[in-house]
Amino acid sequence: MTVHELRDLFRLPVAVAPMAGGPSNPALVAAAAEAGAIGFLAGGYKTASALAAEIAEVRAATAGPFGVNLFVPGEPSPEPERVVAYVASLAEDARAAGGTVGGPVWDDDGWADKLAAVLAAAPPLVSFTFGCPSAEVVAGFRAAGTAVAVTVTSPAEAQAATAAGADLLCAQGIEAGAHRGTFSNSDSPGQDYGLLSLIGEVARVTGVPQIAAGGIVSPAQVRAVLAAGAVAAQCGTAFLRCPESGAHAAHKAALASPRFTVTAITRAFSGRPARGLLNRFMLDHADAPAAYPEINNATRGLRAAAAKAGDIDRMSLWAGQGFRSATDRPAAEVIEMLAR
Repeated sequence: MTVHELRDLFRLPVAVAPMAGGPSNPALVAAAAEAGAIGFLAGGYKTASALAAEIAEVRAATAGPFGVNLFVPGEPSPEPERVVAYVASLAEDARAAGGTVGGPVWDDDGWADKLAAVLAAAPPLVSFTFGCPSAEVVAGFRAAGTAVAVTVTSPAEAQAATAAGADLLCAQGIEAGAHRGTFSNSDSPGQDYGLLSLIGEVARVTGVPQIAAGGIVSPAQVRAVLAAGAVAAQCGTAFLRCPESGAHAAHKAALASPRFTVTAITRAFSGRPARGLLNRFMLDHADAPAAYPEINNATRGLRAAAAKAGDIDRMSLWAGQGFRSATDRPAAEVIEMLAR
């Protein structure tokens, strides 16, 4: 992207991360755009028609730029027997929460339909997580006038995204809340870069502009990633408690509760590494295998029942390492604070 195009997108060097499952709703994205930042709608777990409706809702609320995030599908687990055994072990938690455990079914999250819907809507920016789309997909979005960003967690992933033609790289450090954006759902070395180190290592292998993500909750941290070479800071946890956020009330309260003092990375809820407030479910199910979205689909009913009951020991309370600084101020005020 040219400097002029970047300035058109990023009037302020702040982006609101796509937080799937509810937090990144049209209200939060529109509020971010009105405040001069870029907000991302989270396309994960939604149907193509629901995502198209949310894009239309954002456009009705603001003329500002915004983005849409999509999950790149992976491969089914190579250990189905282990996945079935793990899912069976969750029966007691499901009963306690008043819910059920579903089958560990693999799917591609409606990949083709969502690609078509977002391409037709042609938002200013589209980002991809859990992998890199093909060069043909990237070229299609660019031809429609949509800039393409790819979440990367290592220099190797950055090189792959650059080769595919990405306009931007979202460099996600290990400090980030919710799911790690790694291309591979494995425990191989080289996936645990801290954010500042990652920015430098990515810049060593590609000149594609970087958006920095991972535990950023203060203006000093925004300044730090800009000084390290990023063009903007992407923040998620900083906005979870905002009134515009669609996060569950119990999740918002947990972020401010003295009970929770640390975060940890777990596969217990979804089968993919994700950072959240350390609760009982994470401690009890540290043996979760790598199987996404199989485990995520299986635990959907359990998580929904826990949320309905306000059972914070069985909810996925995603949060980055800086969660203690999240406030309940309006999104526009948080953006103003971060960009100060």
